[in-house]
Amino acid sequence: MKGVRDWLFSQLVSKSVVSSRPLLGSDSFFGEENVELVDEDQDDGVVQATTIVTPSAPHTSDSGENLENQDDLLLEQVPSGSSPQSQHSSNRGKMDVLTKLEDLQVQFFRLLQRIGQTQNNLLVEKVLYRIHLATLIQVGESDLIKVNLGRGKASAKAAEQEAAGIPESNFTFRILVLGKTGVGKSATINSLFDQAKTDTDAFQPATGRIQEIVGTINGIKVSIIDTPGFSQCSSGNMKRNKKIMVSVKRYIRKSPPDIVLYFERLDVINKNHADYLLMKQISEVFGSAIWFNTILVLTHCSSALPEGPDGYPVSFESYVAHSSEILQQNIHQALSDPRLENPVLLVENHPHCKKNIMGEKVLPNGQVWRSHFLLLCICTKVLGSINALLKFQNCIELGPLANTRLPSLPHLLSSILRPRGMSSPSGVDYDIEAILLSDNEEDEYDDLPSIRILTKSQFEKLSNSQKKEYLDELDYRETLYLKKQLREEYRRRKEVKLLNDRDLVDNDNNGDLQAMPEAEAVLLPDMAVPPSFDSDCFVHRYRCIAVDDQWIVRPVLDPQGWDHDVGFDGINLETAMEMNKNVFTSVTGQVSKDKQVFNIQSECAASYIDSRGSSYTLGLDVQSAGTDRMYTVHSNAKLGSIKHNVPGIGVSLTSIKRNCYYGAKLEDTISVGKRVKFVVSGGRIEGAGQMVYGGSIEATLRGRDYPVRNDHLSLTMTVLSFDKETILGGNVESEFRLSRSMRVSVNANLNTRKMGQICIKASSCEHLQIALISAYTVLRALLCRKEIETL
Repeated sequence: MKGVRDWLFSQLVSKSVVSSRPLLGSDSFFGEENVELVDEDQDDGVVQATTIVTPSAPHTSDSGENLENQDDLLLEQVPSGSSPQSQHSSNRGKMDVLTKLEDLQVQFFRLLQRIGQTQNNLLVEKVLYRIHLATLIQVGESDLIKVNLGRGKASAKAAEQEAAGIPESNFTFRILVLGKTGVGKSATINSLFDQAKTDTDAFQPATGRIQEIVGTINGIKVSIIDTPGFSQCSSGNMKRNKKIMVSVKRYIRKSPPDIVLYFERLDVINKNHADYLLMKQISEVFGSAIWFNTILVLTHCSSALPEGPDGYPVSFESYVAHSSEILQQNIHQALSDPRLENPVLLVENHPHCKKNIMGEKVLPNGQVWRSHFLLLCICTKVLGSINALLKFQNCIELGPLANTRLPSLPHLLSSILRPRGMSSPSGVDYDIEAILLSDNEEDEYDDLPSIRILTKSQFEKLSNSQKKEYLDELDYRETLYLKKQLREEYRRRKEVKLLNDRDLVDNDNNGDLQAMPEAEAVLLPDMAVPPSFDSDCFVHRYRCIAVDDQWIVRPVLDPQGWDHDVGFDGINLETAMEMNKNVFTSVTGQVSKDKQVFNIQSECAASYIDSRGSSYTLGLDVQSAGTDRMYTVHSNAKLGSIKHNVPGIGVSLTSIKRNCYYGAKLEDTISVGKRVKFVVSGGRIEGAGQMVYGGSIEATLRGRDYPVRNDHLSLTMTVLSFDKETILGGNVESEFRLSRSMRVSVNANLNTRKMGQICIKASSCEHLQIALISAYTVLRALLCRKEIETL
């Protein structure tokens, strides 16, 4: 049977335990080395900080929700095994920890009674649950009944001690105050102690040096470190701010605080994210771990609320949520980590602030902020004490998330199984050439009688049946003409190839190479240059340079570009060349680059085709995967010696982040006439300790006019086995001409996971149809917006 300790660790690691904050200490942000972990008993006085880390969620008006609705990050399991020689000392140490946990729980209940909080508070319940977990980790399975009854006994014991007036053990917390000048740091300190402890001034900075204020709040000894305010971010003020931060860091090095309060005014909060530089500087000086135990304090909460889009003041809850989100986003940007979620405390220090019957200052939402402040500080202190008792090592590091995501093996397998066709330099695929070669029918276009092309007025005079017959005849003649053009192109290329081969043979025999006459140069007229080089003049906005070679260079348009901008997001390159008699190469790629990100997608391949129709291909694919590059080397061989049956084999090797994935595939293509084709393929790929198998069967029915018109219907069945799971899927793809002016493409897929999608695309050249599609899209968007507003 699995032990309770092992079960608890497995639950913590699997993130199934939801709590207010992780039961672990963070790395110190006051030592010389930011990444160095130290214990509580070391000489430099570095304390283990606690943190609140959650997925991003909308802020609410109650700042306690940021502590109540939080999930744990992954916790690293600490080895707990002990040798037989130290078994006795280990048991004695466990009893000492259990005694301290019981005393801590009793002390927590006494503090709750002093500040007027009950156990019904969800934040209190979560802290008690963490104490319960810590006790379970210590006792294991030996005495679970006693652990389950411990909360009631502790609550009763706390009530007895408070009634008897027994003095409690020394419980204090040390607070560091940070913020810009004029946000109300000193005024908040005076409100907490309910007396003038520091000087305040509404027109100039009142705190010019670091000072420590010690006092008692509701019987709890509190030490607050007041610091000079920071200035607005600018090139000159950043040096002054850094000087203040360094002096504060030096002051708190030997006696670090338990809690950090970062102040900001709610009524003048900077919505342009200009505070990002200040928070980034704080992270650089103190270390990113300073934000682990930071509470965001918003002052001046009773100020007039701004107007909304409707002209009326916005609600207090929505404005607080919006301002808190802006402040939290600045912290996320400074840390390059969106996982942190700090609690928010609302404060009002104005002497005319509303008060309840007890004389306590009340916020516009009815909350007594002073008691809520004490509750947040007590919970933070208690959780930090639990961390120190259990000696959990830190496993959470704020900062840019390491991109350890590996490529999906099913995706790599689908890339291997994807049929790869080789195009000739003229742009005609070889399978299309085979269809044209097998078509022995004589051209019918030249045998057709002449037809009279009607004008628009003459066409309108025809009846509906005559219009249909006339348009059908034009479509039939167009199809025959396009087929004739393709056959002539194929014959021309074949004749050119035969002539080149014959010339090479003659030149080898005679040793005389006749040079082709050069084309006569023709002078072009001068281009009319516009009088202005303004960006609105499109003559100077060159899209690409036209050169007489086999490279096709096209710009990639950025749809989100600025006005009067060229609008280039990258370039696209394509080429296909005949290197030798039977060797062809092709290169396609797209490159985009901005100030920070460079992306590349390219496919390079070389193919050899022998006289029997067999082809052998070797290629290299390069693809950007975040900040890394994924390289794939693949090779394919297709045997064309059997008519209507083309078997093939392929291998591939993919490299990304020092991981290699290798795979192989088998495929067979069976053609039934010119319209029906079956493709059967299967493959396997493995790497990084994983393996995946898969295969597919595809049946394609082409249109009667293929390859002139690309009408087709494809049915595909796939099977995939990965990670002890088998998935079956089906796909239907069709493209057809719904009318003479509209084409429709339908793609639908579904798998055994009950996941799928349907995609329908339509293209039309009729203005009425385009207008109807646009009207449907706009109407759909309006209905969706109305449903969202209703919800």
